[in-house]
Parts: sequence; structure tokens; C-alpha cells
Amino acid sequence: MDLELRQLRCLVAIVDTGTFTDAAIELGVSQAAVSRTLSALERVLGVRLLHRTSRSVTPTTAGVQVLARARQLLAEADNLVREATTGHTRLRIGHAWSAVGRHTAEFQRRWVARHPGVELMLVRTNTPTGGLAEGLCDLAIVRAAIDHQRYAHATVGSEPRYCVMAADDPWARRRSITLAEISERLLVFDRRTGTTTAELWPPDRRPKLEHTNDIDDWLAAIATGRCVGVTPESTVAQYRRDGIVYRRVRDAPPVPVHLVWRSHDPHPATHAAIALLTELYQGE
Repeated sequence: MDLELRQLRCLVAIVDTGTFTDAAIELGVSQAAVSRTLSALERVLGVRLLHRTSRSVTPTTAGVQVLARARQLLAEADNLVREATTGHTRLRIGHAWSAVGRHTAEFQRRWVARHPGVELMLVRTNTPTGGLAEGLCDLAIVRAAIDHQRYAHATVGSEPRYCVMAADDPWARRRSITLAEISERLLVFDRRTGTTTAELWPPDRRPKLEHTNDIDDWLAAIATGRCVGVTPESTVAQYRRDGIVYRRVRDAPPVPVHLVWRSHDPHPATHAAIALLTELYQGE
């Protein structure tokens, strides 16, 4: 026998109303139906869920645990039904790191003001598509190459590149760095989600490269002073840390910022997100 949502609703109704009689009234069924539904749930789970006397109904130890999960499952089911019947009420935007940098807070504030009926969620996932390929978001902010066969995209802006170094690095006293200078250093980067590749330099002037797993490991390695990194401006805004400084790379090409989505299944709010992000980047 499979677990059914109506069985969970029955359990919650009994506990919330305090009696089988009141639960039956709330659910619009007979008291006998409430008893049968609870018994069926207990058979499915293989545990007793309620202590029942002539005066009270209280959950067993197992019942307390099941009740908590039942409330969560019912809430998720209600959200699913609401989204399916009234359109998308939530927009999940994924990113591997930094979101949209210094625009992140303003993007969230303006979204709430302009689109109060669509909840905005920023979801960080350290994958090349920021969680889009994994189904963890509806749109994703991507600064790397895009698979045009699988995804549609819009370029909403661009960001200059910065060199990242330890605070006591000799370069920290300068205002900017060049790519040629960086080629003489050990360069640490995230192979999966980073925007820095050897192609930034001529074949005969490329730096020695070292791979890290994510942005936290990347920053920790740079803080030791043995290596440097190159990153878009968004990282500068989102990852201010003691022991780390950022200096502009004055001759590096900017990094394009894309909003990416599954071409066969665009979220209804996609164009609204594109418009707002473009507005923020163009207003710089």
C-alpha cells in the first residue's frame, strides 16, 4: 500500500482539532472514515501514531516525528498545486559564485517592488551552469562559455577583470596590473566555473596554472601569497576578505555576463529578469 496525502492530512487534522469528530467535520467526511484513514496510515508506516482515550488524542513518539514531516510534505504539495494552477510564483536564479556582484542587493530590492507576485530566490551551485543543468534553478547567471544547443541566453552586461592577491603582496601597493606581469606568477583558478583560462595569454607567455575546487579554496590559496588569481568585478563586491586585495587588470578583455535558461522551457518571468539585470548593468 502506498502513502497518500489524504492520510497525512487526516493525521494533521486529528492532532490540530484534538478529536476524531472535529477532524471529520474539518475534512468533510465521517468519523468512521477518519478512523479508517488513520489505521491505513499506521499500516503503511508500521507504527502506531496516536494515543487515543475517551478524553484526548495525543501523538506517540513516532507520531510526533511523522507529524512534523507530514506538515512539510503537505506544504510542499500545496505549493506545487499553486504553481501549477496559477503560474510560476517563484523564480530561482542560479549562480556558481558572486551572483551579479554589487548589483545583487539592488536587483533583489527592485524585483520585490516590481514583481511582488513572483518570489525571487538566488541559488548558489558550483557547477558550470550554476545549477541549471541539475534542475536546481529556472535561470542561471553564467560568465563562461554556453552550450547553445541546450540553452538560450541573453547577455545582460560585462565586467572588468581584477587580479586577486595576498594583502602583503608587493603588487598590493599598485593600482593596476597587466596580463604580462601575471604571466610570471603562479595562477590559481577553478576549472569548472572560473572565467580565467590560458587563452588570455599568448601561447609563449602563459602563466603556470593550478586548479582549485571552488571559490573558498581559491581565496584560501591566494591568501597564502604563493599565487594570484584573476576574476570578474562581481567577485570584488561579494568576496571582501581580510588578507586579500583586488587590483584592476588594465589590459584584459571584460567578462560577459549571461542569463541562461533551458530553451524548451523558459520561465514566464525570464524577460522581466533580463530587462532588470540589463538596466542595472547599463546604469553603471
